Amino acid sequence: MKLTDFDFELPERLIATRPAVPRSAARLLVAQAGQIEDVSCTDLPKWLRPGDRLVLNDTKVIPARLQGWRHRQGAGGATRAAMEVTLLSPSVDGRWSALLKPLKKIRDGEEIHFSENFSARLEARMDGQVELSFNLQGPAFDAALAACGLMPLPPYIAAKRPADAQDKVDYQTVFARTPGAVAAPTASLHFDVALLAKLKDIGVGVSFVTLHVGAGTFLPVKVDDVMQHKMHSEWGRVSTAAAAEIAATKAAGGRIIPVGTTALRLIETAARAGSIKPWEGATDIFIYPGFTFQVCDGLMTNFHLPRSTLMMLVSALMGPSRIKEIYAHAIANDYRFFFLWRFLAAFAAEKCIFIIIETSQVAKHSDSLAFLVSCTGVILILDTADG
Repeated sequence: MKLTDFDFELPERLIATRPAVPRSAARLLVAQAGQIEDVSCTDLPKWLRPGDRLVLNDTKVIPARLQGWRHRQGAGGATRAAMEVTLLSPSVDGRWSALLKPLKKIRDGEEIHFSENFSARLEARMDGQVELSFNLQGPAFDAALAACGLMPLPPYIAAKRPADAQDKVDYQTVFARTPGAVAAPTASLHFDVALLAKLKDIGVGVSFVTLHVGAGTFLPVKVDDVMQHKMHSEWGRVSTAAAAEIAATKAAGGRIIPVGTTALRLIETAARAGSIKPWEGATDIFIYPGFTFQVCDGLMTNFHLPRSTLMMLVSALMGPSRIKEIYAHAIANDYRFFFLWRFLAAFAAEKCIFIIIETSQVAKHSDSLAFLVSCTGVILILDTADG
């Protein structure tokens, strides 16, 4: 498989920078059995049924982007340089790996001041990243970060506008509870309390898992042969309770539908042995056409960048040709791309998962290619309008 197999042209005018208000006001595109229908996100309960289970990522985005100053006293007097830090992940000794720019304007051992009482020291640098130690730890660190930090917007949004206070509300799910992500699980951002209540009322179950989305989710694929790509690693946990709920739903014949690629990658990691089990650790699972899904019966996810690993993931579930048809329809009908509230939900047919291996299609069970072609897959794509 070549990287160009997952490419498409996207007009820049379709990149949105603000969400729909309220969250569930986004447009909804439904595609099934060769038919595409443009409706509203409030219609989502029509496409789920009693006994289905959504799997939601409850990670909480930290305001991981910090702006500060490096001060230096030299022979020519005092100088200072503006610095920008994006936190990536903490280590067991309390230090943080981070991105820092401009890296050439700071020396190892120098400090960056973000406020009068909050600062970090540059301890080391490696492979374009740095290691920072902060003057505060624990609750004091959390409070200072909340006061000084900005939400780490995806590059395609940050290039169009600066972060602001509203992002701390917009770029967080309504059920976020486990701090640690530096990017939001974007598909989940569309859900509000009212929509979740409607789904509960019709008998749709919800399970929470945690995967801390890292900056690696935005890293480009730089190799022509996608099989040579090295996937980034992210920490996640599937609790004993969540694993039991998912297993019980599968046993009862319900569909397991993770919301977002993070939730999908996590539960498929936890099910590598063939069935879902409690799991905790770092996952670098890479899902592309040919992958055998063990637990997922569908997916809800946002539109993705061309040539990205996430385009490869949705192509593994639905097939590259069908995904390209959906994206072409969305572009032709002015669906805005890449923002927090735009997502695509791909439901495989009952008791069937779409598996694409090179140019052949293989069902998870022993069904024939004809069954795969004739089965009724449902696609839901959510859109948003600029505020």
